[in-house]
Amino acid sequence: MNLLAAMRYLAALNAHGHFARAAEACHITQPALSNALRALEQEFGVAIVRRGRVFAGLTPEGEQVLQTGLEMLQKEELLRQSLSAQAGHLQGHLRMAAVPTAMPMLVRFATMLRSQHPGVLPVLHSMSSPDIERGLEALGLDLALGYSDRIRSPRTQCLPQYQEHYYLLRKLDGDQAGLHWDEAMPWAQAGEQALCLLTPDMHNRQIVQRAFACVDVQPRPVLETNSVQALLQAVLDGGLASIVPGAVLATVRHMPGVHAAPLVDPVVHSEVAFIYQQAQAAMPALQAALALMAMPTWHTLCQHHAGALQHS
Repeated sequence: MNLLAAMRYLAALNAHGHFARAAEACHITQPALSNALRALEQEFGVAIVRRGRVFAGLTPEGEQVLQTGLEMLQKEELLRQSLSAQAGHLQGHLRMAAVPTAMPMLVRFATMLRSQHPGVLPVLHSMSSPDIERGLEALGLDLALGYSDRIRSPRTQCLPQYQEHYYLLRKLDGDQAGLHWDEAMPWAQAGEQALCLLTPDMHNRQIVQRAFACVDVQPRPVLETNSVQALLQAVLDGGLASIVPGAVLATVRHMPGVHAAPLVDPVVHSEVAFIYQQAQAAMPALQAALALMAMPTWHTLCQHHAGALQHS
């Protein structure tokens, strides 16, 4: 039995929660994945997977095996990256995630990193804040872009990147080229719009709710979604308004008919930071990412595409 391969299959099953999807992610057949996991159970003499008609999770012993497996896979990746870096051609994966509203900035960061280090493969995931926190703790992620106010673990490092600001986004009749800036709008007035908002379980929505609560307004959205893409489509094609941070607004500012109003009374800021576990810091690909964060070119890009966007 190839122990590392079996651990990789177990990690994939835990991540995907489904035998077929895990097998597909590992580029093997489902029977091959199942046989490898049974061999792993025989090797350690314990049940690892709760089996039913569908995957039902891991046993307590399976959780122990998974954690050890993740540590083994991390050490293997560290060794591969270190050897390639010593040879002068850094290669390896960098597993990154972002909250949905910060994903546009993570994509920009990943493309800059890739241009500097062609051998590094960024693997990006859009995840909720709780899922990011669990992924970092479990060593399933190397780096994440999210809200720093949620971080409590002393093992987690936060590197602030920008202060996010919020805007009312609408598409109005007209063929003006690119984004039109409207006058600043109070949150109380924004609450009167036909709004599409992110779902209440998402941290961004909770920020929005707190802002409305400051002015004693209870918004009644006409559509909710956990997808930023769906939110933007509801604005661009569905005639609704939404409240979006600058990083999301920047992705549509070149589209015709788009209007944005900075939200005031109160002015709301949210710190967005890169987050990683100190235990991962030795990974050469992560070291390359940390070096990029310190570069003026990245800081300039953040100023242009996130936070308090410049009105033109």
